[in-house]
Parts: sequence; C-alpha cells; structure tokens
Amino acid sequence: MNKIKSNKQFILASGSKRRLELLNQISVKPDLVLTPDINETNYSQELPLNYVKRMSVEKNKVFQTKYSQSIILTADTVVSLGRRILPKTINLKMAKECLQLISGRRHKVLTSFALYSPDFPLKVKTIKSIVKFKRLHPDELDYYLKSKEWEGKAGGYAIQGIAASYINFLSGSYSNVVGLPLACLLYTSDAADDSLRVDLGGRRII
Repeated sequence: MNKIKSNKQFILASGSKRRLELLNQISVKPDLVLTPDINETNYSQELPLNYVKRMSVEKNKVFQTKYSQSIILTADTVVSLGRRILPKTINLKMAKECLQLISGRRHKVLTSFALYSPDFPLKVKTIKSIVKFKRLHPDELDYYLKSKEWEGKAGGYAIQGIAASYINFLSGSYSNVVGLPLACLLYTSDAADDSLRVDLGGRRII
C-alpha cells in the first residue's frame, strides 16, 4: 500500500503470484508479502465451502500474533464439482484427470478471503463463480497439458491463460476465478473501518 491513514502495515499473506498481480492491477501494493505454511488437507466429508473458509482463516491466524498491529489479507481458492474438491495439480496425470472431469461441464470456483485488523473482528467473505468449459477435443487437451500452464493450479487450469479459449460460460467475478474477488474485497475493506482506506488519486480502496 502507498499510504495508510493509521500507518498500519498491509500484509498479503499468500504465495500466489496471481493475487499479488491482481492487487497491483488496482494500484494496491502490499508492504510485505508472506507465504503461510499450514496443513491444507481437507477433512473427510468436508464440503468445498467449509474447506475454503477454513483455509483462509487458518492462513490468517498464522500471522496474527507476530503482526498483531498490521492489516493481514489471506485467501484460498478451490475448484469444485458438486461436493468434490479438485486438487491443485502437481503432475501430468492429475492435470489430465481434472481437465477431463470439467470438460463440457459447469463447475464452481470458490474464493474465501480473510481480512484482519487490530481495530475490528476478522472479516471473512466467500465468493462463488460458475465456469463452463467447452467439450475438449483430445488435441486441445494434449496441447494444454504440454503448455504446463496447469502446474500448481486448482482444478488444473488458469483462466487468465490458454484455458480462456476453452471457456464458453462464466457467471460471477472473473477476478474471483483468478484468485481474489476484487470488488468484494474493496467493498468489505471500505465498509469495515476507515483505517483500511487508502486515497489513491481520489479513489478510496482498502
């Protein structure tokens, strides 16, 4: 952040380059970027909505003691088919399975963010977007897998990349699918407390 009225440090506690890029896109620059280290295993029978909320909160709690006088933003994003949470793909086999599952079907993308400040209770919001992929031809699937754009991505794809050409329906926030629902974040920060607002060229955000 450029200037915070209460002089609080703004921390983005996320290892996601996409979230940092989204904040920079709207001229919000964190004072510090940290990566939370928590167990991200989902509980047995845990629903996607409950999981994504729990992750965003647990990531935030990691830093609240050490940075108790700072503003801390954490987030988590999941891709789900019904009650099933699709993994962050770490190998070719996993990516292929995810893409075959979502090919020709609608799926949900849930992003939950937690916003901490010493001046008000922890704010947690979760936004849902619905995405539909066209039915992928085997050649398209092979091409995408060879691109390696799927590496480390929830559900095996990145909407801001090649996969955009496979998406024929989107309902909800685009930035939410990327990893951070900007409009909801700005509304939440603006409504929460004056100490979160920064005046950038007459525009009031976080």
